[in-house]
Amino acid sequence: MTSTAASTSAAASTSPALTSRTSQRISDRDLDDIFQPIFDRIAAGAVAREADRRLAYDEVKELREAGFGALRVPAEFGGFGVSVRQLFRLLINLAAAESNLPQALRVHWSFVEDQLLAAAGPERERWLREIGAGKLVGNAITEPGVGALDRYRSTVTADGDAWKLDGTKYYSTGSLYSDYILVAADRDGERVSVLVDADAEGVRQSDDWDGFGQRLTASGTTVFTDVKIAADRVLGPGYGTAGRTYVTSYLQLVQLAVLAGIAQRAESDVRAWVSERTRGYTHSAAELPRHDPLVQQVIGKLSAAAFTAAATVLAVADVLDEVLDSGATDDALLDKAELSAAQAQLTVIDTVLAATTELFEVGGSSIVSEGLRLDRHWRNARTISVHNPAIQKARAIGDHLLNGTDLPYAWSAGSRVRS
Repeated sequence: MTSTAASTSAAASTSPALTSRTSQRISDRDLDDIFQPIFDRIAAGAVAREADRRLAYDEVKELREAGFGALRVPAEFGGFGVSVRQLFRLLINLAAAESNLPQALRVHWSFVEDQLLAAAGPERERWLREIGAGKLVGNAITEPGVGALDRYRSTVTADGDAWKLDGTKYYSTGSLYSDYILVAADRDGERVSVLVDADAEGVRQSDDWDGFGQRLTASGTTVFTDVKIAADRVLGPGYGTAGRTYVTSYLQLVQLAVLAGIAQRAESDVRAWVSERTRGYTHSAAELPRHDPLVQQVIGKLSAAAFTAAATVLAVADVLDEVLDSGATDDALLDKAELSAAQAQLTVIDTVLAATTELFEVGGSSIVSEGLRLDRHWRNARTISVHNPAIQKARAIGDHLLNGTDLPYAWSAGSRVRS
């Protein structure tokens, strides 16, 4: 037995979570035994965090320590080795507890997939072991102004036998929770990805995201000033490089898992509120709201929305399992995943936005109480839904199906107006 295997074996004997990770393919039931109690504790503080705008550092720490970030990492490197479907099932359940957290970890998951797809070697093993040990990866990709529509303004320039990074990024989702930041930058006209220590000298992060929803995703501004970058931290082509990739469908599906979780929590919150309610109207169809057939109809529709959203996400996850198991090099499979994720986006967004609006029909003025914060479900759903605008996806799907036009794998946001 190698020293690494021996230490893993010793840890497994004292940790139920690590013991579960040693199986070839852990079951959904075992995963629920490990993570659902954590999700329940996270859910218990969701309203208070929302009211206080308290970033979920403690909650992320508990997830980290349980190995949540290592779900897709093989057991030999300290992870659970779950399927893509199993991962997204858990992301839906985490989103039901706290919708900010799966979004905050969105790029972490694609970074892990990149390592799983990489050629065997010390660098692949290094990063898989880092993730297996609990490290998390955030991102700094989007820029203001012209940004990535033309070229990244953030730059990697030569600095002796290494490099230095300079630039400003917006929407650095999850980076305040993370150990590393995956940065998209320009190096001599080429887009590259750079992995930066979150606490490196010259890195300044701010929680200045001002959206009305998803307020705790740590999606603020990150400024990089003369940040020293070792040569082995320049990882290769950057986000938005032309060509087919699994990444765009994968990252889109994380957003849809968030929406599915929001629908699940909205239904359970409203059902619990109605179950305890005795106040009604002179013209209600029943004495108690829970016996009112109109209220029952709303709850039924909320339940159907949550089911539909989750089933749709898992259907696309099955396609991504196929893509990633085959090495993510088959153009037909990549097109299938991209099209499936785009179609799911249109369906899930409409379904969840309608549900999080209709939920208010079960009660009068008391249902809009700040104490309940039921409005957070619509605000969070509306906010997550404007990422990668659905109207642009609908047009791209139609153009693809009618005219055979390639799907828009490489898309970025920025000003198209030249001064």
